[in-house]
Amino acid sequence: MTKGTVAIVGAGLVGCVAALAFEKKGYKVLLFESRPDCRSPDQIAKYSFRSINLAVSARGIETLRFIDDKLAEKVLANVLPMHARMVHDLKGNQVSQDYGLNGEAINSIDRAYLNRLLLDEVDIKNNIKTYYNHKLVASDFEAEGGRVMLTFEHEGKPIIFEVDSLVGADGAYSTTRKHLQRNVRMNFSQDYIDHAYLELYIPPNPASVSNEDKWSISPNHLHIWPRHAFMLIALANLDGSFTSTMFAPWKCFEELDSDDKIIGFFEQNFPDALKLMGKDTILNSFHQNPRGSLVSTKCNPYNLAGKCIIIGDAAHSMVPFYGQGMNCGFEDVRVLINILEKNEFNIQQTYDEYSMTRNKDLLSIIDLSMNNYTEMRHSVVSNTYLLRKKIDGILARVFKNKWLPLYTMVSFRPDIMYSEAVRRETRQKAIVRSIVNLVQNSAIIGLVLIASRLTRSTIISKFLSKWFKR
Repeated sequence: MTKGTVAIVGAGLVGCVAALAFEKKGYKVLLFESRPDCRSPDQIAKYSFRSINLAVSARGIETLRFIDDKLAEKVLANVLPMHARMVHDLKGNQVSQDYGLNGEAINSIDRAYLNRLLLDEVDIKNNIKTYYNHKLVASDFEAEGGRVMLTFEHEGKPIIFEVDSLVGADGAYSTTRKHLQRNVRMNFSQDYIDHAYLELYIPPNPASVSNEDKWSISPNHLHIWPRHAFMLIALANLDGSFTSTMFAPWKCFEELDSDDKIIGFFEQNFPDALKLMGKDTILNSFHQNPRGSLVSTKCNPYNLAGKCIIIGDAAHSMVPFYGQGMNCGFEDVRVLINILEKNEFNIQQTYDEYSMTRNKDLLSIIDLSMNNYTEMRHSVVSNTYLLRKKIDGILARVFKNKWLPLYTMVSFRPDIMYSEAVRRETRQKAIVRSIVNLVQNSAIIGLVLIASRLTRSTIISKFLSKWFKR
């Protein structure tokens, strides 16, 4: 006997994980997707020219293990671990910057592949039924018997379903959220940054003679070409290619309105990337691939009693610069199900508690993601950033778990919530600032003492007296 029927809108990554989690806990799940099945041949052909890579880190892996260890192993069998950033300068020099303190890695995986794998898992569950080409058009949260009545449009016709609860995992432009807003006094904000992204591609090494040298650059690094106002990144694929993305102001993209300007821009700013990609590949990407907007959304509360809740990008879309969008969405599911079990499957109590307790963590990672754009395109080459990174490493080794770099807490420690990571980082930053000030002040005092001794010399005294008379 099931605990009830849950409708999940959105069969993307977070929606699939939510479906698997609810099914595991004894619920019947109806999973709805407004688009066709992404595994169908026509959909694969339609998006074959696009390859979006994601970085799966500890929070995402923890959630997959929470659902099924075998599922987590399937995912990890198809990733490429990235232990460090590789920073490329204008001359083509490369400098590696470790992510973790002990060789930890984030993991590159193709988004489309991961979505197909999760849908395959969904298909083998008897208590999950998936409906494609079903668009949510109406909702009644006060239906007879305390149930939720949902109307979907399928092939131009309305189809009605009655469920016990609705979970919205339908992305940054969530339809579920709009339905929820009509019934809840929701605070909501949406912010676009004045930058866009464009997907690019680095083909496999043409000189490859073995499986080991099929990548033109290191596959175990996330490659970054930081250029202050804009940047380029690249993540490795299993076939030897790299999925690359250019982030730049909209105006920059608009000014690259001819082939000569595009190639000239790469010759000036990314000469080594130009060699890796090739002129034809770059031009093809600029002509064929769309420019994408970068948006973050914040809202609260996330629920209407026990009738409806939103998770993932539907509740907290963020810019991609901390690599936490998917990981955070997966963690939403784990946190929600843990609260559900703690509350003995009282849905209303669970949704209310989730909204109250999860909000501070989601606001923290949204802001961290925005701030990390500055770090990636600018700070990674600054002396201040590199000094702080060295100080963090030293103090972390001395004080162990009492001192952890922010990146470690966010990417490798799912036991530390985002808001707690920010709180600890604020304290650590203040301590580092005090240490730096102490060192600077000590140096100044030392110089003053040296100068005071030197001024006892008649020659120095005469020199100084002449200087100050000027």
